[in-house]
Amino acid sequence: MLFNSTEFFIFFPVVVTLYFLTPPNRRWLILLLASYYFYASWKPAYTLILIFSTLVDYGCGRAMGRYSDEEKHKRKPYLWISLLSNLSILGLFKYYNFFNESARDAASALNMDYAMPAFELLLPMGISFYTFQTMSYSIDVYHGRIKPELHLGVFALFVTFFPQLVAGPIERAGNLLGQLKANHAFSYERIVGGLRRMGWGFFKKIMIADNLALMVNQVYNNPTDYEGVTLIIATVFFAFQIYCDFSGYSDIAIGAAQVMGFRLMENFRRPYYSKSISEFWSRWHISLSSWFRDYLYIPLGGNRVVKWRWYYNLFITFLVSGLWHGANWTFVVWGALHGFYLVFAIVTAKQRNALADSMGLRSRPLLYKWVQVLSVFALVLFSWVFFRANSIGEAFYILQSSVAGIGNIRQLIAGIDLQHILFMDQGFKVFTVSVISIMIMETVHLIQRHGSVSQLIGRRPTVVRWAFYYVAIIAVLLFGQFGHQEFIYFQF
Repeated sequence: MLFNSTEFFIFFPVVVTLYFLTPPNRRWLILLLASYYFYASWKPAYTLILIFSTLVDYGCGRAMGRYSDEEKHKRKPYLWISLLSNLSILGLFKYYNFFNESARDAASALNMDYAMPAFELLLPMGISFYTFQTMSYSIDVYHGRIKPELHLGVFALFVTFFPQLVAGPIERAGNLLGQLKANHAFSYERIVGGLRRMGWGFFKKIMIADNLALMVNQVYNNPTDYEGVTLIIATVFFAFQIYCDFSGYSDIAIGAAQVMGFRLMENFRRPYYSKSISEFWSRWHISLSSWFRDYLYIPLGGNRVVKWRWYYNLFITFLVSGLWHGANWTFVVWGALHGFYLVFAIVTAKQRNALADSMGLRSRPLLYKWVQVLSVFALVLFSWVFFRANSIGEAFYILQSSVAGIGNIRQLIAGIDLQHILFMDQGFKVFTVSVISIMIMETVHLIQRHGSVSQLIGRRPTVVRWAFYYVAIIAVLLFGQFGHQEFIYFQF
């Protein structure tokens, strides 16, 4: 079930109503049934994978809980059962065909026979998210950071909680499990705040991401039909599309959970205002980047090792992060690029600071800040080309043609190549709506630096508030895209 569907606009109020009408000690059951229904509405058979993962991790957690910290070594077999079970599911459904095809291509290049068959398997929605969530639970129980959950129903709800089931945020058991057992009283102010957060998420998804998708898909699915400025604009638009699509989902998930009294972790904090790549990753998909930090980077040794090993740990972490995003070499290159960015930033820190001093930038803080922000945004844009391109070859064509487009001053100033976008079906309308919506979003981002926009709206008189709500709803209905466009991260 998609958040931006008619079914969800019926489903959610019904679930919230039943939730608050049910005695607190039975609310977990309402949410569990709703969560399974939410997931089963996509493909019922794949709920069996959810159930299998839930039972394995619940059983392993209970088994590890029988041993004290002094007997930690006895927990290890159960930790391995949990990890191997989840990684096997992920490997079979998401990566088997990718590695199988890669091996087939390698064998073909060496004129060798390769008989391993491919499997026609549909990728289960959200599999990368809920397997990582359950693995973090098992790892935390193993290390004694949390106690194993004894209530099977509550644990199953932790795995399947519908607001964040298919695209995060990837929650930690230490944050969410306790909330699932707490009594959340009905609160008008909290519910209104949650609905505002959901509305903001829908605005980003329907008004910005889905409008931009029409132009981005047109160009990136047929890249050799375009060149120069069009490819540059499509890449910039994709940067905003993926941000609004994914952060929009997170806003809806966080808001929906807030309506019922749950607090999910923030997943985005204005990442395109970052002054370094490391800061970008502290603001982008925070639940995943912190997951890799805590469960891969630090166990590898983090930065508490010799320098070459530190660089290796960073690079491997981002290489795996790229592979997590998708079974395609384009995602591997994308992850490798970010790993390279981070290592390069560490290695060249002194030289870059000296260059900034020689140019007098650091004595002009505001200018220096925007030079950093724009530099980081350019690096992120470069990597987004590989993330969005359908193949490595197409990514290189887009980059090569974009560089040539920058060099063509006449075309850049006149925007000649922009005609390809503006003259597509409803191109001018879509372009205008997208640009205006992005400007509104960035204005909100600037205001958020000084306080909550939701609270600012809440302090306005009733007439002003409702006038704002009606104008916003009418604008979305008139200019939004309602083709039930899936969220980008559903494919991961």
